[in-house]
Amino acid sequence: MTDLHPRITRLKTAMAEAGVDALICFKPENTFFLTGFNPIIYSHPVVVLLPRDGEPVLLVHALRDDHGRRESFVSDIRLYGAWSTKVTMGPTWMAALGGILAEKKLSAGRIALEYDHMPVARYRVMEDFLPDARLVDSSAMIDRVRLVKDPDEIAHARIAATLAGRGMEAAVSAMAARGNEREVSTASMAAMNRLWCGMPDVEVADFGTLEGGAQNGLWTWTLYGERMFVNCDNPTLRMPVEGEVGAVFIWAVANGVHAEIERTVAFGPVPPAQRRAIDTILGIRAEIEGVLKPGIPLSELFHITKKRLSSAGYAANIPGRIGHTIGLGAHEHTSLDARTDIILEPGMLFTLEPNLRVPAQGVATQISDTILITENGHEYLTRYPGGYLEV
Repeated sequence: MTDLHPRITRLKTAMAEAGVDALICFKPENTFFLTGFNPIIYSHPVVVLLPRDGEPVLLVHALRDDHGRRESFVSDIRLYGAWSTKVTMGPTWMAALGGILAEKKLSAGRIALEYDHMPVARYRVMEDFLPDARLVDSSAMIDRVRLVKDPDEIAHARIAATLAGRGMEAAVSAMAARGNEREVSTASMAAMNRLWCGMPDVEVADFGTLEGGAQNGLWTWTLYGERMFVNCDNPTLRMPVEGEVGAVFIWAVANGVHAEIERTVAFGPVPPAQRRAIDTILGIRAEIEGVLKPGIPLSELFHITKKRLSSAGYAANIPGRIGHTIGLGAHEHTSLDARTDIILEPGMLFTLEPNLRVPAQGVATQISDTILITENGHEYLTRYPGGYLEV
């Protein structure tokens, strides 16, 4: 067997502990995780078979053959469908996958599938397709392996954070010029794209679906005033009003790995209630920064936030979470909340975003950064100033 990528080795260890004979992945983030290949458009499923004993197999439509061989770090690439002179294993992915499973004597094994991603129709296909196999859920196992990033993923996250920082710089400048939501957002995305033009080895494609793709994942949206309460929406032509705040939300991606940065910006001096909310959140962030290191439970960060918000009189406005893990997904599944059992380890990436929404007072904050846990502490990958911002 050739040397396997560290993330594949970690996943094989988890499979052995769970008694799984083979893993079949369809979810774009996971197939990329295991192969390094993103076709951008997933109109034909990309399938990865990972045997517990053996090398991964990448199964793609013949249309994606050249692209897959150019980008994937997996050597065993199989084809299905029909395209020009390409030689395939069958007309459908089901026929090809059946041949691969039979070849590897895995048709009757314990097979793990991504229940959190798989439509009912496809699950029923798999049940009919593998009548002698025992189907189990792989979702939590893969999520746990994805939590700790490999060195290449961390390097890509740094690039994504650099792109996001440039976007925030442009956004705040556009806000200072009193641009509307849409003008701020497009100025930010344009700045990120200009910076990307000087990065020849970086792709900014995001992950698509069966019905579409995402050629460019450098995204910004801006919300002013009361629109901050909708949290995520397409930017409008709304202009800023003096004395209110606006929020800028940025997701950037580099070679499949994301970074996030969010800032609350005041348009001139704001009312005392709004300034108090911002200062409270900045104080909470400072306290959390003092404990960000390996061995600390993620839930402790939430409890610090809850305690500080309650003591400041915001007990009725405590958010459900104060961040989330990030990487191949801009919002990965683990939340920084009271229920998570995750302990911080070196190599983990997450966003720190304690925030406040107090509709009765018209008060809102949104400040987020992407943070890497290091051997001895933590590192902010997003570096745009995170204090009180007024333009």
